Amino acid sequence: MFHAFDNHPPADRPPARAQWMATLARAPLSLLEPALGEHATCAPQWLRAPETGLMMVQGRAGGTGERFNLGEVTVTRCALRLSGVAHEDAAVGVAYVLGRSHRHAQLAAVADALLQDPARQDALDAQLLAPLRQHLARERVQRQARAQGSKVEFFTVAREAGGADGDEEESE
Repeated sequence: MFHAFDNHPPADRPPARAQWMATLARAPLSLLEPALGEHATCAPQWLRAPETGLMMVQGRAGGTGERFNLGEVTVTRCALRLSGVAHEDAAVGVAYVLGRSHRHAQLAAVADALLQDPARQDALDAQLLAPLRQHLARERVQRQARAQGSKVEFFTVAREAGGADGDEEESE
């Protein structure tokens, strides 16, 4: 039901569609646009033009407890087919991205449609997905380092006194 999209698939096979869609949704627009090259400028056939709305997100206490509604987030979605491809051969590119960026959703959907073509998949994995995965991994390490830097250690009186139950008194 829930997938850990931060866990990458083994290196001997290309990522599954859910994995690349998660990577494209998190990718910064400044890296996504140049990586797609001429495909970023093509005019798609819209099945669902980019639209922005709200989506409910859920959380779990401690990561293992019962789910609860955490709040709403802004999401932009779209669906398209690439123009210039016969309709029976054209893959449908779909994207959901956090925020209000219609351009990000469009580029992620274009990349999704391109990645569904097995002939282009290896080249796009090396040219597009690998650099995005490296960038996201660097961001994750930086975020963890910032969080570790703000970590606070709490000591109990019992631990500071050296006693297991905290009833020991120091003799003078």
